[in-house]
Amino acid sequence: MRAIFPLFLMLGACSDSSDVLEELPNSSIAGAPRDAMPETRLEAKIIRPVTIGEDGPRLDACGAMGQAARVGARGLAIRAAPFADAQEVGRLAEGGRVHVCTRSLDQKWLGVVVLMPAPNDCGLSEPVERRQPYEGPCLSGWVSSASIRFVAY
Repeated sequence: MRAIFPLFLMLGACSDSSDVLEELPNSSIAGAPRDAMPETRLEAKIIRPVTIGEDGPRLDACGAMGQAARVGARGLAIRAAPFADAQEVGRLAEGGRVHVCTRSLDQKWLGVVVLMPAPNDCGLSEPVERRQPYEGPCLSGWVSSASIRFVAY
């Protein structure tokens, strides 16, 4: 019996492991052909829409207002998803105001809608019936929560 076990180990070592590797899906996008997978999240152009209506149908579509603080001369990057490698979709200047609509589970990112000059309210002046992705006319995305100072709730 002991002589058979090393034989199985040697047979297992003879398999071509590169074939197995090519058949495995990329963990972030299961099911897609391996050669179609981007190498980095930045290339993947992952988008996570900002969710509005998290406070229910009796309250505003976004629960707070915020202002960019300590963002420097280049401003604050607005990203398509809540992580640092996500595609940049815009920038928010020092003092720029946003509707704060949601936040990431780890609290490091805020889902925001950038305020536009009056009379445009970005479609957020009324409550919404249910949680839903923001599809209004204003720029929306994700910003670092460390750079937003809350100014109204």
